[in-house]
Amino acid sequence: MPLTSYTSEKPLIYSLTPDEMKEWLVEIGDKAFRAQQIFDWLYVKRVRSFEEMTNLSKDLRQKLSETFRIEAMEEITHQTSQDGTVKFLFKLVDGHAIETVIMRHSYGNSICVTTQVGCRIGCTFCASTLGGLKRNLDAGEIVAQVLMAQRKLDEEGARVSHVVVMGIGEPFENFENLIAFLRIINDNRGLNIGARHITVSTSGIVPKIYEFAERGGQVNLAISLHAPNTELRTKLMPINRGFPLEKLLEACRYYIAKTGRRISFEYGLFGGTNDQPEHAEELADLIGDMLCHVNLIPVNYVPERDYVRTPRNEIFQFKNILEDRGINVTIRREQGSDIAAACGQLRAQYAKETVG
Repeated sequence: MPLTSYTSEKPLIYSLTPDEMKEWLVEIGDKAFRAQQIFDWLYVKRVRSFEEMTNLSKDLRQKLSETFRIEAMEEITHQTSQDGTVKFLFKLVDGHAIETVIMRHSYGNSICVTTQVGCRIGCTFCASTLGGLKRNLDAGEIVAQVLMAQRKLDEEGARVSHVVVMGIGEPFENFENLIAFLRIINDNRGLNIGARHITVSTSGIVPKIYEFAERGGQVNLAISLHAPNTELRTKLMPINRGFPLEKLLEACRYYIAKTGRRISFEYGLFGGTNDQPEHAEELADLIGDMLCHVNLIPVNYVPERDYVRTPRNEIFQFKNILEDRGINVTIRREQGSDIAAACGQLRAQYAKETVG
């Protein structure tokens, strides 16, 4: 059973993978098959207490209650955009706040989850890093975000179809909890979210890209690239000093060769910084030989940052250059622009209000 990242006498029940649940049941002298029943109560019926698990014995329910927590977080607030995007601010048991987002697409409902309280990567365009890193989330705290979003969708008879690990934090700095989270939400006895419907985004922790190639299964990998050369990337993303672009691309090529899976490169467009035609040509030279896809992201304005939005015609000019060079490219549809939709903004507002 994994240790929680928050010190607590009771770990979250949602942190247990199916195998870990079976091991715990056997340890207490119960039957391993009960794990499937517990998973059904947690993730299919989505109960909020162990007492509601009525096909379990009173003794087992008591042991579950004595050993585990079932309430992971409480909703502080949520904002709903005109386009249907819902952004939640949740309070964890130690008082820290995190964000989770429901995004509506033609192919279903995608949930963006957070893996850390804050972030230490220091990307110069991101609101998440403004307060630094407080702690990792444990696997159950990440799982619970999907569960809380699903309960919201239950009100309209909808379900979570896709998960993107692109919220606050660097997922690969919380690697073991990330892997446990992926196993739990992918399990067909629970939330049953297909591996190919899950995408993990990293800023470029090179050793973990190699490890993810071995352990990530069919889960999609996205790389926050944002620059076509190492000098510019270092200015935008200080992590490039530790894991230079050349080493990052070597790891990406290994991942593609090992898994046969396409990599997505996330490329935020910052007006006058990385969005000129010469940047597009340089990007095409850099990744043109790879099995990849480029997701162009028009920047969300963050008050604490100085970056401005690339004009619409220049966004399409950038896209056209890449396509002419044979690169698969899309422009991310803007969602939640009328709420605090940029990653970390709602949490930053809450922090100001509670401190001030």
